[in-house]
Amino acid sequence: MQPLHILLLIIGYFSVLILISYVTGKSANNATFFKANNSSPWYLVAFGMIGASLSGVTFISVPGWVEAQSMSYMQMVLGYIVGYAVIGLVLLPLYYKLNLTSIYTYLQDRFGNYSYKTGASYFLLSRIIGASFRLFLVANVLQLLLFDEFGIPFWITVTITILLIWLYTFKGGIKTIVWTDTLQTLFMLIAVGVCIYTISSEMEISNLFTYVTDSELSKTFFFDDFKSGDYFWKRFLAGAFVAIVMTGLDQDMMQKNLTCRNLKDAQKNMFWFTIVLVVVNFFFLALGVLLTDYAQKKGIDAHKDQLFPIIATKGTLGLATAIFFLLGLIAAAYSSADSALTSLTTSFSIDILEIDKKESAVNQEKIRKKIHIIFSLILIVTILIFKYFIADESVIAKIFTFANYTYGPLLGLYAFGLFTRFKLKDKWVPFVCILSPIITYLLNYYSLELYNFSFGFALLIVNGLVTFIGLYTVKSSQKKAIID
Repeated sequence: MQPLHILLLIIGYFSVLILISYVTGKSANNATFFKANNSSPWYLVAFGMIGASLSGVTFISVPGWVEAQSMSYMQMVLGYIVGYAVIGLVLLPLYYKLNLTSIYTYLQDRFGNYSYKTGASYFLLSRIIGASFRLFLVANVLQLLLFDEFGIPFWITVTITILLIWLYTFKGGIKTIVWTDTLQTLFMLIAVGVCIYTISSEMEISNLFTYVTDSELSKTFFFDDFKSGDYFWKRFLAGAFVAIVMTGLDQDMMQKNLTCRNLKDAQKNMFWFTIVLVVVNFFFLALGVLLTDYAQKKGIDAHKDQLFPIIATKGTLGLATAIFFLLGLIAAAYSSADSALTSLTTSFSIDILEIDKKESAVNQEKIRKKIHIIFSLILIVTILIFKYFIADESVIAKIFTFANYTYGPLLGLYAFGLFTRFKLKDKWVPFVCILSPIITYLLNYYSLELYNFSFGFALLIVNGLVTFIGLYTVKSSQKKAIID
């Protein structure tokens, strides 16, 4: 695939997104940017959330994970079902009852201002790092396939990437994203289907399901060693809690749900989103089996995050496969990144600056636009830092590892708020939420050193529990009725 082909594909793709932005951004204001005027059809939100949830990391890293981890990731995916049920039945009714723009406003109502700012700060940190990881991965691929050919340095690649996101989100915000994510999810799923079909034809596979289930790489359930990070119950429970915190306690994902017309539509959205997401993840893992076997048979030296890009663009699968791969990769990456930029802008505006309480409508819009630019610059700087310090392992593993530490305090805060009636000594909450990840890290380190026991991705649960216990130690003698 020639660099000119890639460049034309990118220009055509973003021309469509900018056109959608122009149509959806007409007469847009802060209510449009933050909540899409509560007018989004639930089925569009559900379909678009698939792409936002999967992202470019899933598109590349999950297939690349199969060689070393088999299909063990499916254990986490099954846990997602439980987590999404909790979101639909517990969290969404709460958010709609309180009519929230930012979900972290709940913490202010329940505990106080320090708890509120702490929860919002952890989200901002988590989303900046997570979005930067995802965009770093895609920027690396584009650099390798396109920009290196033109002698363009990596920092310009990253700047162009973020500039394009800013360009089609700065006006319509979440309303634009609901529509662009729908289109981008469609592109991503078509790309996966084309790649599976092409590789299956190349390898003369008549029945995909039979081939995958017969493969040595198809092992999904691991019950043998409870000390291992792959142990079923660790992965399953981790999946449930990862879904709760990275979707239900995440402004990025919940902002889309809160654009639905009412609670019933939002719950329908979560139900169908769950079903489709499980199926799609299975196909990503099946693609990983095919790619790994194909690389071995063809003598292609590609592993982990390089497996899919190298085979799709530099193998023998043809120009059409390369085009669809790039289309799917760009779609998956930007469907996650655009909503991240919008949610960061929303959370900082509402939670940290509280512009909805302090500023006129005109000033609110001016401040929001400045914040949007600032977070664009922050993402650029963070990605450039990753370029020089990231270690050699799958990006998806890094994202989940980091989430164990940054989302744990959010899990503890919401659990304490929902399942106890205690108030807190609010000023002590930031100290608890800073100490809990440190204690969790030490627990994990010494459990490995002394007992060879790995918490794996279940470390998130440990962190949430440590936070919960810490909050109990700073509880007030007063009690408050749980908001239901």
